[in-house]
Amino acid sequence: MNKDARIYVAGHNGMVGSAIVRLLKKNGYSNIICRSSNELDLKDQAAVNAFFESENPSHVFLAAAKVGGILANNTYRAEFLYDNLMIASNIIHAAYLQKVEKLLFLGSSCIYPKLAPQPLKEEYLLTGELEPTNEPYAIAKIAGIKLCEAYRDQYGCNFISAMPTNLYGPNDNYDLKKSHVLPALIKKFHLAKKNNLPNVEIWGTGSPLREFLYVDDLAEACLHLMLHYNDKLFVNVGSGTDISIKELALKVKDIVGFQGELTFDSTKPDGTPRKLMDVSNLAKAGWTYTIKLDDGIKMAYEDALSEGLLDE
Repeated sequence: MNKDARIYVAGHNGMVGSAIVRLLKKNGYSNIICRSSNELDLKDQAAVNAFFESENPSHVFLAAAKVGGILANNTYRAEFLYDNLMIASNIIHAAYLQKVEKLLFLGSSCIYPKLAPQPLKEEYLLTGELEPTNEPYAIAKIAGIKLCEAYRDQYGCNFISAMPTNLYGPNDNYDLKKSHVLPALIKKFHLAKKNNLPNVEIWGTGSPLREFLYVDDLAEACLHLMLHYNDKLFVNVGSGTDISIKELALKVKDIVGFQGELTFDSTKPDGTPRKLMDVSNLAKAGWTYTIKLDDGIKMAYEDALSEGLLDE
């Protein structure tokens, strides 16, 4: 991918897409194509085809998706399935029609069966039932993987896929009703510190194990795969290490500087006991993460403070 390559980043306003754009610019790629959802409806096949014909990108990072937490996924099941199926189908097909040199599709760790062995290996895909609450989103992401594989098999397209673990960092969602665990903890401890609260309550027992990756590390992995990986098999992207929710909460408490106590509401659900990605194939492809969790949390907290995302 030359420095003057025409690179389309779908979903450039999201956490992942914006990190990819930042990294591309940092590395001297200046011919980056972006369109907001107001400018281009990715669910509109004719509009997507016309866009590809007029802009003629040579490389595509497909980071656009309709996303949300458990409540949103379970409530708007039709929207999550339809929107994400259309986005993936339209972009991947248009990339084929326009003879795009290479495309990277970004999925999610939720593609794996609910009861898959840990750590999660790529070959566990479609070996069991999905987690029911986010099944529509997962099915759309699995369809995206299979589209890339099918267009590769039938047409010889160099379309690859990457499945990231839990992400955090700039452009994250800090709305306590919709956010994931790490940004939620950052905001909870920040507000508790600001308001001099005596304690912060955490849902569950604190025992579940989770894996986290700073979003700029994911962007680095995506660029590395775009430049160096050309195989059919999709690739897990993560740190390959996990931490209990209790340990995570204590880290965030220390970094934010909250002096009160932690309490755990064991009447609330813990969720899956463990969710860890096997990243050995990514290591074989020549990439490992560099941003340690403590450093990443500090950077995420500082960014959220500077952006005014914690006092709303």
